[in-house]
Amino acid sequence: MTVGWQGSFLSIRWLIFPDVCVLLSHMPATILIVDDEKNTREGLGLALEDDYDLYMASGAEEAFNLMEAETFDVILTDLRMAGKSGLSVIDKAIQLPNRPICIMMTAYGNVETAVEAMRRGAFDFLTKPVNLSKLDLLIKRALKSRTVEEENIVLHERLDKKYSFASIVGNSAALTDVLDKVKLVAPSRATVLLEGETGTGKELIAQAIHQNSTRARKAFVPVHCAALAANLLESELFGHEKGAFTGATERRIGRFEAADEGTLFLDEIGEIDASTQVKLLRFLETKSFERLGSSKPVQVDLRLVCATNRNLAEMAQRGEFREDLLYRLNVITIHLPSLRERTDDIPVLLQHYIDYFSKENRLKPIRISEGAMKVLMDYRWPGNIRELRNFCENSVVLKQGREVSEYDLDPKYSNSGAEKAVTEASSLNSSPSLSKEDNEKRLLRSALIKANGNRTKAAELMGISRRTLHRKLSQWPELSL
Repeated sequence: MTVGWQGSFLSIRWLIFPDVCVLLSHMPATILIVDDEKNTREGLGLALEDDYDLYMASGAEEAFNLMEAETFDVILTDLRMAGKSGLSVIDKAIQLPNRPICIMMTAYGNVETAVEAMRRGAFDFLTKPVNLSKLDLLIKRALKSRTVEEENIVLHERLDKKYSFASIVGNSAALTDVLDKVKLVAPSRATVLLEGETGTGKELIAQAIHQNSTRARKAFVPVHCAALAANLLESELFGHEKGAFTGATERRIGRFEAADEGTLFLDEIGEIDASTQVKLLRFLETKSFERLGSSKPVQVDLRLVCATNRNLAEMAQRGEFREDLLYRLNVITIHLPSLRERTDDIPVLLQHYIDYFSKENRLKPIRISEGAMKVLMDYRWPGNIRELRNFCENSVVLKQGREVSEYDLDPKYSNSGAEKAVTEASSLNSSPSLSKEDNEKRLLRSALIKANGNRTKAAELMGISRRTLHRKLSQWPELSL
């Protein structure tokens, strides 16, 4: 019944036998039975030995020694024993680094004893004589709850790491300014409005605010307002009662209730309709709302973080967004810079996502040549970080460990350079050092580059007909791409 060497083996398996750690992780749970009655100990052991690794202790002191030497998943202890009681066993167990699940047994079952055992940290309480079927179910339920708890701890640790400030890539002045504000804002209860172009990482920053706040262990609930039709958004946010509208066959909890004690992130807040704006304003004023089909207010405690890629102030001036709601939302406004405003971060972002997608796809990392890097640094990245991510994933999969040169890049990445060339040529138009013909050649060449060689588009950019463009190219064939 007592297989002491297996407990020691389990405690060092990851260090000595890394190749079999997956197999050993499925070994049965280890249980310590503590009871000063020999018949009870052995009877419980016979009932549990086929499914678990068992240890026995005839009293609290012996249990203490075993707890110092071994690691247990479950401790099943009697309450009244010679010497120290089972409550002292629980007190000792909950102080262990790998805290076991404690289940109390007693022949003197009463409410007071049960409450005291639970207060001390016991998972549950059983009366003697122990119902073995009930005990087996209780142990399985306890082990399952422990697994869920451990998974939650691991998940939260991963989230803490993923959304820590150190995980946000870049060291430009523009990004540093944003992170400095986020560090100040995160611990507060203030409503935050994130402004910035599409793809600048607004949801990542919202997650960082949540993960570095006192609400980090509660839910982060994102809602992409633009993805929901106006007639569905209100129900999605605030929930509805059964029969509130056709198809509402049961009560539904909305995102506001789901985010209680946590953070609600409303992305693209500028897309919500007037009716939803009114309900959102009322919530910000009263911290309560009503489900559709109900007049009963629901009170919740949540942190609201909103984001938009639109100018809400201009929308308010045009009557498209409530001005009073805007004042409520922008208690703290953080502007997220576009990639054009943080070009110093482009090389480090490229390397970060190349490494990430190489690892994800189990491929060798690609290399970006000096010429390609210059082109990518000059590119305007209208899709910002989201577009850069896509570029990296595409390049990693298609190039597979090879170098990416400027000649491998899609012509669109040269558009920024073409725009610059057009601007420079335009400014040279008034220069006395160049003839009219030279200026015209420069403009035509720049238009062809910008149009990626498409002559129709180039003619449109020049403001001339396609026939005139052909005539010019016949006159100056060296300009043809």
